[in-house]
Amino acid sequence: MDAPNDLNALADEHLAAARTSAHGRSAHLLLHEEPLRQTVIALTRGSALDEHNAPPAASLQVLRGTVRLTAASGDVELAPGRLHPIPQERHGLLALEDAVVLLTAVNG
Repeated sequence: MDAPNDLNALADEHLAAARTSAHGRSAHLLLHEEPLRQTVIALTRGSALDEHNAPPAASLQVLRGTVRLTAASGDVELAPGRLHPIPQERHGLLALEDAVVLLTAVNG
């Protein structure tokens, strides 16, 4: 298997980097072929991605840990293996424990 595309290896690597980061996070752009973008994002427990605008279409897949996707329409807790669409509104992400997610976004 091609190591740069090994999600388990990337999850381990970026979770380790997040644990040593002052901001408690680390990210890696895995795939960028317009209009598709996939990013591995690691967050330590209590770390967050502040509220931001949604791309035209996106989903979040939890690879490790548990996260809370926050939005005006309601918060959703997601555990490993869960795949969830990102709402078409401002949203944020909070790590309830050390976590790694795969963000897939299509930009119009």
